[in-house]
Amino acid sequence: MGRGAPSSHPPPWRRLLRYALLCALLPPWGTSEANEQLAEFPPRGWNSYDSFSWIVDENTYMQNAEILAEKLLPHGYEFAVIDYLWYRKYVHGAYTDSYGFDNIDEWGRPFPDLQRFPSSRIDKGFSQLANKVHGMGLKFGIHLMKGISLQAVNGNTPILDIKTGKPYVEDGRQWTARDIGLTHRTCAWMPHGFMSVNTDIGAGKAFLRSLYQQYADWGVDFVKVDCIFGMDYSPKEIITISELLAELDRPIILSISPGTEVTPALAKNISQHVNMYRITGDDWDNWKDVSSHFDVSSSFAAANKIGAIGLRGRSWPDLDMLPFGWLTNAGVNQGPHRQCELTSDEQRTQIALWSMAKSPLMYGGDLRHLDNDTLSIITNPTLLKINHYSINNMEFHHVHSERTSKEDKHSSRFISEDLVHVPKIDGVSLGLTACSDDKANGWNYGMQDDKNISFCLGKTIPLLTSDDIIVHNEEYQTKFHLANMDSDDACLDASGSQRRTSSDSKFPMFSRCRWHAMQMWELNEKGNLISSYSRLCATVESNNKGVVTTGAVARAWIATGSKGEIYLAFFNLDSMSRKITARISDLEKVLGSTFIRKDTCSCTEVWSGRNFGRVEEEISAVVKSHGSMVFEITC
Repeated sequence: MGRGAPSSHPPPWRRLLRYALLCALLPPWGTSEANEQLAEFPPRGWNSYDSFSWIVDENTYMQNAEILAEKLLPHGYEFAVIDYLWYRKYVHGAYTDSYGFDNIDEWGRPFPDLQRFPSSRIDKGFSQLANKVHGMGLKFGIHLMKGISLQAVNGNTPILDIKTGKPYVEDGRQWTARDIGLTHRTCAWMPHGFMSVNTDIGAGKAFLRSLYQQYADWGVDFVKVDCIFGMDYSPKEIITISELLAELDRPIILSISPGTEVTPALAKNISQHVNMYRITGDDWDNWKDVSSHFDVSSSFAAANKIGAIGLRGRSWPDLDMLPFGWLTNAGVNQGPHRQCELTSDEQRTQIALWSMAKSPLMYGGDLRHLDNDTLSIITNPTLLKINHYSINNMEFHHVHSERTSKEDKHSSRFISEDLVHVPKIDGVSLGLTACSDDKANGWNYGMQDDKNISFCLGKTIPLLTSDDIIVHNEEYQTKFHLANMDSDDACLDASGSQRRTSSDSKFPMFSRCRWHAMQMWELNEKGNLISSYSRLCATVESNNKGVVTTGAVARAWIATGSKGEIYLAFFNLDSMSRKITARISDLEKVLGSTFIRKDTCSCTEVWSGRNFGRVEEEISAVVKSHGSMVFEITC
């Protein structure tokens, strides 16, 4: 090139300016991955629990991961999650709450069962498995229990200081598992498994730091921490885990579970520390579980919790997994052996609600038996578009409906007795809520001679072992049992003794009185009755409320799209077909004239693909029992 010829390269000053601008826009060296925006959209993936309970092994997991990558990853399903007890030996005598069958290392941390996950023999971890999953374009996730295991506490294992690689030392002494395990805060449905960690002391934080650094070293992208929210509420531990994850160079999605007794008030101070949080009990394949999600999802949408600020990104109220396809049963040592008991209409209703409420979508069935009908349901492009990109998601209360048929035959098989008996006294029920909720106020302590009163607040005579006396004297001397006067030995439990499904009672249970934090209550000067276990407050609510949305058989949701489209979903919770109607004028009242720009609108029904043409005044359709219709409307 001659000296006078024009150069194809920009002059040095322009290159320097471009470099300076790029440096101003980019994060510091080595931290771009750590600063990745987490959960910008509701996460999607596959979880092993609904199909394999806790006995999934490496071979079946990888077979599911391969199908996930092939058939569902193109639709945004990217997380392949191994659910609970991957560290438990699958041998005779091992079950959900068994003791002594877990693999823990010299620092009290669980590692995979080497028989079920043979690739873990290389490093006693999941790094080999995570690498394979990453090679498929997927992300690797695991389920965790809160805190530390009872095995580690009983074994009094030392705590690893990851800064020195040696046992943690503070105040001139070496700290161990017994120093940090809160034995009175065991997991309610797995008391022989795990307990909370004392995060007020350095040793407790050091243990959790060593735990989550190890998961990052394994290549974990997603952690689902159980028995830490809802009735087993452990806010300090949630916040500590969130802070420790924020310190890591590796971005890890934080999901917390389970969600029994969750209200928007309870999530108010927690949602910003996580990316997903369960707001229901376990969801299984029965209509009662599906229908129980309508009220709770509506309340979180009304509280503007959908897509709120979360850990390194956003947070999403989680309605639990999609139990479609080939499944197992809850709480069994058995793999998939039966088909989903929801009808196709009921499955469409479930994913339509999950999408309109922008819940994470985690498929639970064995992907090796994924049929075309189920695949079409969970990959419907319009529903997936709503799930990720819609805004203004809320329940739409301005619908009218009427029955058009007799009871559908298929619905009768879902009528059954409640699995949990709710204590009802004089037309009221006991519940739990965040202590900031006004409904938690008004408790007082006093002597009552009236035999018509079913509940009283008073100290019980502690039946203690010699080991418990110190705890009683120092910790429980100002605390109470809430006893049922109609029983000689029945006290209110602030946490259930087993995992509950979504359709189970959302009220606390009475059980035999024992000296445990789950049955201890504190009465403060504000009139709050506070659970020593969950730190939630007890409420008494009337069953004869003036306006109750629970039980409404015709429901509707609305949302808006990025191009001005309106999404309207009709849901029929009735055992009979119903004609459901919504007026365009009511849509305008809720969404405003920005979306209703013309005198006429046109709409297409998503499931059938039917074009309804021009709609001037109202949208009306007959919806089958337990079915749904979703309309995409342009005005």
